[in-house]
Formats: sequence, structure tokens, C-alpha cells
Amino acid sequence: MKQYLLSVHMVEGVEEPAPEIIQQMYADVDEFNGRLQAEGAWVFAGGLHPANVATVVRMQDGELLTTDGPFAETKEHLGGFWVITAPDLDAALKWAAGATKACRAPVEVRPFQDEVAD
Repeated sequence: MKQYLLSVHMVEGVEEPAPEIIQQMYADVDEFNGRLQAEGAWVFAGGLHPANVATVVRMQDGELLTTDGPFAETKEHLGGFWVITAPDLDAALKWAAGATKACRAPVEVRPFQDEVAD
């Protein structure tokens, strides 16, 4: 089976939902995670803190640089993710439909590169 990344994208400036809606989102994501696990598609998942607390590490002109804030200057950032296994893209897209309903945010689906044979 192939592995897919289901990445949740958060948009800056969008009003945060009411606390009771956030609690329902957490419950819906927990239920979704349970379905992934029960059906054997679960590999790993995690939510992320906001992009403004990120630290970027890079090489520039032969020097190691660390800077505060997100790498990309954008209003959309990665907010969380699932790594799943699925037989094909269609199956991964069905899981993504459940993911976007649960977390109420856009979910991008990307396959992992195939492993290179030794």
C-alpha cells in the first residue's frame, strides 16, 4: 500500500470558531482517527502550533542561519497532518473527505515518493 500525506491548511485572519464548535471539531477528529485506526489506514498524525512560533534553520552563503517565524511569507500554513496508507489515490481522497469534514479546514492529499531499491 502507498502512503499519503493529508495536510490540513489553516488560513490566517479567519475568525476562530466558538469554543463549543472547537470542542466538536476535536471530537470529530478523534472519531475520524478511530476510523483510520480501525480500518488499518492510520500511520501517524499530529496537530501543529501556529506558524508564528516556527523557527527556520537553513544554510545561506555557507553559514547556518536560524530565523523566527514561518519559512513561507503567506497567509496559509500547515496546521496539522495525517500520514495514512491507502491502496490508491481514490481511497486516499475518500479519507481526505472525512478529514476535511472533521477538522473543518482544507486538506491537501499528496503521495509519498516511492522508496528507491538498494
